[in-house]
This record gives sequence, C-alpha cells and structure tokens, in this order.
Amino acid sequence: MKFPHQSKIKAQVWVVENGKKRLRQDQLTTEEPLEIRLTSPSRTVAITMRTPGADFELVAGFLFSEGVINSKQDIQKMSYCTDESIDGEQRHNIINVQLKPGLNPDLQPLERHFYINSACGVCGKASIAALQLRGCAKITSDLTVKSEIIYSLSEQLRSHQGIFSATGGLHAAAVFDAEGTMLNLQEDVGRHNALDKLIGKAVLSEELPFNHHIVMVSGRSSFELLQKSVVAGVPIVCSVSAPSSLAVSVAEEFGITLVGFLRGTRFNIYTGWQRIMGT
Repeated sequence: MKFPHQSKIKAQVWVVENGKKRLRQDQLTTEEPLEIRLTSPSRTVAITMRTPGADFELVAGFLFSEGVINSKQDIQKMSYCTDESIDGEQRHNIINVQLKPGLNPDLQPLERHFYINSACGVCGKASIAALQLRGCAKITSDLTVKSEIIYSLSEQLRSHQGIFSATGGLHAAAVFDAEGTMLNLQEDVGRHNALDKLIGKAVLSEELPFNHHIVMVSGRSSFELLQKSVVAGVPIVCSVSAPSSLAVSVAEEFGITLVGFLRGTRFNIYTGWQRIMGT
C-alpha cells in the first residue's frame, strides 16, 4: 500500500458482525517519520513518527519545547529536503532548519530524541530538575475560570476533531482563551506531536506565552505534555483521561492547574484547584 503525504488514506477492511463479514471502505490515520535536521551544524536532532500536516509548526514547537530556540526570530529558514539523492516522496519527511547566525544551542540533550515513538513519547525523559536547570519559571498567572467553562472543553475538542471523526485514530491538543473559546486545534497520531504543533503555531505567529489560556489534550497527561506546557507558560492543562504521577509532580512544582478525567460535567483537579471557581 502506498501512503501519500496526507493526514488520512482510504483502505478496505473486513467488518465482522454477528458472525458475518462484509467488506467496506474505511479511512486510516497516516503515520510517517519526520526527520528534523539542523543545517549548521549539520546534524539530525530528532526523528518522530507523525501524521503529515502542520510539519513546520511541529518542528518549531519541538525546538521551542526543547530550548533550542526561544522565539520565531531564532529560525532563519525552514524547508523540506531538496536533496536529489533522496527519493522524491521521502523529501517531504525531512525538514531542514537553518538557525539564525550566532545561535549555538546545546544539542547534547537532544540525543535522546534520535527516535521518538508517537505513542508514548521519549523513554527516559529528563527529570523535573532538568526543567529547573533550563530556567523554567513557576507559572504565576492569575487566571481563574468557572467550572462551567471547563465542562465545555471536552465537547469542543471532540466536535472539532475533523480527522478523528473520519478515522477514529488521532489525538488532539487545543488552546482556549479564558472565556472557553477555542483558538486553535491540532491533530496527530501522537499526543506530544499534537501539542508541539499547537505550540509551534503560536511560536511562528508570536502568540506565546499562553499565560492566560487553557490547553486541553486527548488521552492522558504525561510528563512530556506537562513539560511542554511549562515551557509555553500554560496555567491550566486539562485532559480526558488520567495524568501520570510524574505529570502531577511537574504540575505541582511549576504551578500548573492540572485537570483530568474531564468528561461532560465531571472532572478531577490534581493540582492548583484555586484557579477553578465554583469548586
């Protein structure tokens, strides 16, 4: 089966129901590797499995979250690979990043990203102490929201997931303002990729930090998602499932209100309950 560079593809599946099978057309979420290359010094800094689409935003968000760049101005140019020795289709799975002259980030910590699995992120991720060493400050946003606004987020997330509706196979991350209005949503086969795309779009449009915003993610809240939220300055992070123990530790250490099991008119607050009014 040949996979074009799009977010979903058609496939034939056998549906078995009540002991009978039938053939029908289905749609699958596309998963392809994306190699992130710096041009100077010339090196690959990460390979992630992702859903094609918003690739530049994904790269910008990843580099921002990892401390390679601090703003849009640190990226001089991003482009798909033009190396003629590489198969034409695969060139869209490689992005070259030219950093601004004089920018010399510490790339050694990125060695753990040589391969990132889209399902679970990077194994052996650095500890909370590494975030503190990077100079990530505690989030002191005075944002408060009513519980009714929190209730509305999960349905908004679900109803705006266009690719998920077609395939049933994607995660999503969305950012909302203090009134609960959705400002942007990104989808990807990996939770952390979806959040990188969301943050990357804000980096490129110079809309960070998210210090008066709410971020909602599908699935569970992991350490990596909280790490990215800390760097982006997010005061409230919500998810439809449970957080990990390390995610709760990060949220507590850096002043994030962490909400889990947000479904309908019910949710759990793990840290920072003071930001949710009416609870």
